[in-house]
Order: sequence, then structure tokens, then C-alpha cells
Amino acid sequence: MHITRRDALSALAAPVFASKALAQTGLPEIEKGPFDGTREGLKAYQIPEWFKDAKFGIWAHWGPQSAAEDGDWYARRMYIEGEDQYKSHLERFGHPSKFGFKDICRMWTADKFDPDHLVSLYKKAGAKYFMSMGVHHDGFDLWNSKYQPRWNSVATGPKKDIVGMWKKATEKQGLKFGVSEHLAPSYNWFGVSHGSDKSGPFAGVPYDGVDPAYKDLYHELPPDYKIILTGMGGSMTQASDEWKREYFLRVKDLVDNYQPDLLYTDGGMFYGDVGARLVSHHYNLNAKHHGGKVEAVYTSKRRNECDTGTCVFDIERGVAEGAMANAWQTDTCVGNWHYKRGMKYKTPKTVIDMLCDIVSRNGNLMLNFPLPGSGELDAEELHILDEITKWMAVNSEGIHSTRPWKTFGAGPAIVSAPVTNTRFNENNRKDLTADDFRFTTKGKSLYAFSMGWAGKEAVIPSLALGGKYEVPKFHNVELLGHKGKLKWSQGAAALKVELPEQKPSDYAVAFKIALA
Repeated sequence: MHITRRDALSALAAPVFASKALAQTGLPEIEKGPFDGTREGLKAYQIPEWFKDAKFGIWAHWGPQSAAEDGDWYARRMYIEGEDQYKSHLERFGHPSKFGFKDICRMWTADKFDPDHLVSLYKKAGAKYFMSMGVHHDGFDLWNSKYQPRWNSVATGPKKDIVGMWKKATEKQGLKFGVSEHLAPSYNWFGVSHGSDKSGPFAGVPYDGVDPAYKDLYHELPPDYKIILTGMGGSMTQASDEWKREYFLRVKDLVDNYQPDLLYTDGGMFYGDVGARLVSHHYNLNAKHHGGKVEAVYTSKRRNECDTGTCVFDIERGVAEGAMANAWQTDTCVGNWHYKRGMKYKTPKTVIDMLCDIVSRNGNLMLNFPLPGSGELDAEELHILDEITKWMAVNSEGIHSTRPWKTFGAGPAIVSAPVTNTRFNENNRKDLTADDFRFTTKGKSLYAFSMGWAGKEAVIPSLALGGKYEVPKFHNVELLGHKGKLKWSQGAAALKVELPEQKPSDYAVAFKIALA
């Protein structure tokens, strides 16, 4: 018997509630534990040590939109007349009134997907956690979804439990497992699928989103719904109560099935207490399996939600102003979020510079390697990954399990943009050179990363004896990856280090300094 999404949702139409207040939410109970489902209660949350130590994670922002191999937001932009993806879709597949996103979903094969191989590569590159996408704005669930029974990766496309396969491979490698959800904006983001061309031979012909046979993918929108072509497609206020409830149930289903160490939301805690209840459930379920201690992470892109407990602040494609008091995370990509043929990627130097810079500021870097529809990394991605692997083999000691020093860095590329304007600032940042330094500490060691090779001598004014940072007298200076002893001197003007003829790394090099 075919079970529709409406059937699945209706099965929980009248759950047993613990209180009248809970019943009014129309949501089932959450797991019992340290958190009560309120935002106020979440302020007691503390970031676990494993996340503070990890510093580097890798993400597969991979789903049915990757089948088109035409970049970000394909499922939305293919329905916006004039967009590049609309034009490309028209040429490759036909008009979206006839060949829509539902058909792109069926094209996604994942025929070369080998998660064991991929996660083993990521571990060698120094990643301490891996994150699978769970569901993007396109509303296609990457697991055997209870509340999206037709448009999920087990029923359609690959016919595989993508999240489950990633989790198994990640745990096999001993890494922490994360999953991302981007579901809440879908109600507005996907509204364009209900529109039509304004000009040309198909002017006025509705796109396939209006077909009631596919409302479980494209949403059933009310008559007064306003299609907005810019941004995410409008404010969250357009979302119906039924959609908010479905959002809760689907994300809860994801958490219940895979119990991720890290849950990433593309935004923050949506829909008032609905989001707070989801986060509380995530933490409580994790505590149940860790002797009452919460070892889980939830990330939010809303800084005000993370200032006091609650969650980890995530900055999309950006870097914080300085060393933040709480551990935080940058999420960025070597190219587009979804795979795009012919995309120019970040260079290995750019990635490694970002890693050192972010870690010096008390952050983690979560880096997306977008997979094509097949699920196999392309040659350039493999090259970038290999360069990170070689660099980490020499320098990871100054990255993993470190903490910030008295200042995160020094040099001409120090950025002083306000913290509130950090999103999407990565392209505005200056290139780092041998005159730029980034600092981390671990135990009785200070690590000074020179962000290039100075040639004969490295001069670090910030590490002068005494001075602004009250620098103590150093006992020894080593260069990670170099076996011989170094000639160095520490005076009132700078720490000066005579460099060997052979550089140990092609990118940033790390001096390990004994503080005591």
C-alpha cells in the first residue's frame, strides 16, 4: 500500500500530551532530559570538549540538485525565468512545465558513491568530524523518511539510505558524525515552482509545481500565497501551521534515526518554540546515550542564540573578527555548495590559510567538498584534499586540540570588520603572506604559523621578549617537519628564527615554541 506524506502526518494527529500547554503546540513530546524545550532552558548548555578539540570537519553538501551539476539553488533557480540555471535547464532538459525538479530527483544515481573510501580520505586529511546533508531547501530527504515517504533517497533516485551510509562509514573511521537540515525555508524557497514564464512561447503556462500529484514535493500553497523571486522567497511568516508541524516531525525523525553528534540548521531555531523543542530533543536524546552528559552540538547562524549557552555559532563563508570567547564554526566550500561543472575551486593555500586563521580565532573549519551526481570526487577536488593531507601530516600538532593565545595573529592582513558583519566576508579578506602570523597554544607550547616561507629568516615582532603581550623568555624553538636544530634569538624587538634551506611545507609553516 502506498503511504502518502499526508497519511504519515495524520497518524500523529492526536498524540497523547503531557500537558494542556504541550497539546496546544500540536507536537509530540520530546525526549526527557536536561532541557525542557524552552529557549531559556537551553542557556544552560555547554559546548563539549570534542568539538573544541576537533578544529576541522568535512561536509558533503550533496543531494538531488547535484544531479544537474549546475551549482547552488538549482531547484529554485530553474523556475526563475532569466536565471542562468533556468536557461541551462531549458536547453538541457526542456521547459519546467514538462520536466521539473521531480524529474531531476529521478536522475540522481549516486552510482559511484563509496562512503567508506571518501571518509577514509577525509580522515587522512585531518578531519575529526564529517557531516552529511539530511535535507536541503528542495525538501528531498536523504533517508528513509517517515514523513516524506515518496521524495526521499530510498524511494526515489539512488534508492539508498544516504545519511545512514555516511553515518556507518564515519563511525567506522572513528569520527564524529553530523547531519545538516535546511528544511524550514523550503515552504517559501520553493514557491517559484508554482509560477510561470512572463514571456516567450510558454508565457502563462504553469510550472509543474502546481500539479496536485506532486504537492508532497512542491508544497500545497494557499490561494493568497505570494511568490517572491528574490532571496529565500519571503519571510517565514508565510509558512502554515501545518508546515511548521511537518518541519518538526521530519527533523525529529532525522535525529531519532541517526542521533548525530552535530545537528546543523541553515539559519537558527525556526518558528519560536518549535525550534527550541527540536534542539532540546537533540540534546536530551544524546544525553540518554552518554550517561546523562550532553556531548551533542547544534549550530545556529544567529549569534544572539549562541551568546549564552544554547548552541555553537556558525558563520557561513566568513571568519570572526578575533578570538571569540566561545568555540564557533565557519562553514564554507571549495567551490559552490552544490556541484557545478567547470567550477574554479579555492586553492590549497587558500583553504590552509583559512584553517590556520579560523583555528587561531577559537573556531573550527567545516569544509564542503561538493560531489557530482555520481558521488565521486573530481580530479581537482582530490588534488586539494591531497595537499591538505600532506600539510596536516606535518602541521596538525599546531591545529588539533589547541586553544587561542593572547592574540590570534599579527601582520598586514589583520582584519577588523565588526563581528556582526562576518557572513560571506571570506572573499573580502587579504591574502596571507610570510609577514602574517597566526598563533595557537597547547599545554606548554605556543605554535606560531608563518603564513608563507620567508626565505632566510622569520621575524616575529609579536613574540618579542616582554612587550605588549608580556611574552616570557622562550626555552626552545622548533620548526614542525624539520629534524635539525634552529638558530634563533628573542630580543626586545622580535623573535628571529634562521630558516633551513628546505621548507617543510608548501604552505604555512609552524614554529613550536617551548614556553616553560
